[in-house]
Amino acid sequence: STMFLVGLSGGIASGKSTVVAVLRELGCAVIDADVIAREVVQPRSKAYRQIVRCFGTDILLENGEINREALGNIIFSQPEKRQLLNSITHPEIQKEMLKQILKYFVRGYRYVILDIPLLFETNRLTKFMKYTVVVYCDPPTQLSRLMKRNGLSRAEAEARVASQLPLDEKRKLATHVIDNSGEREQTRRQVLRLHARLEDSLDFLWARLAAGALVAGLGGLVYLLLRHLIS
Repeated sequence: STMFLVGLSGGIASGKSTVVAVLRELGCAVIDADVIAREVVQPRSKAYRQIVRCFGTDILLENGEINREALGNIIFSQPEKRQLLNSITHPEIQKEMLKQILKYFVRGYRYVILDIPLLFETNRLTKFMKYTVVVYCDPPTQLSRLMKRNGLSRAEAEARVASQLPLDEKRKLATHVIDNSGEREQTRRQVLRLHARLEDSLDFLWARLAAGALVAGLGGLVYLLLRHLIS
């Protein structure tokens, strides 16, 4: 088999969801870390219990689910709280991502895209990626989009942008850049070119993936998953 991993990242309001939508239209295998992050904190989960213990019941909605907006307000203004939340959720997110990667590997996909907003901030997973892609837009456009999308003041929007690594820095670290500063069709053409290039690549990365699972201490999950697939 020939399968490799592609890390996709961007910044808040940079337009990463637009790029992902095009990739899905093309039939690409995309694993969304944000979706998984919401799934692993559902009530009665391990991460949910730890979050409530550390942040209190004030962050809960009436139905018992975590109020993402309330929790987001806490972690955006307190970096140490953000680190605490990451230490709780990241291990659970990575476990679920590995399960999905193995699923696509068994199905014979050429490559799998890991949509990870904080790929470069955490920097633990980049070494397992054959390529990294950043969805970029210029800072004024990013700020304007965020204010319009979330109904934020300029100060609030600037604070949220400042909580992430600047897009200009991410652009320097990535192997590929999708510039989403312009029109949607321009972005789409860039995604099509990237997809064609990735499809032509025959890089093999299973050994790197296996090593990553070992380093992350997820060997047991591999065994359980394979056992489930066989049974």
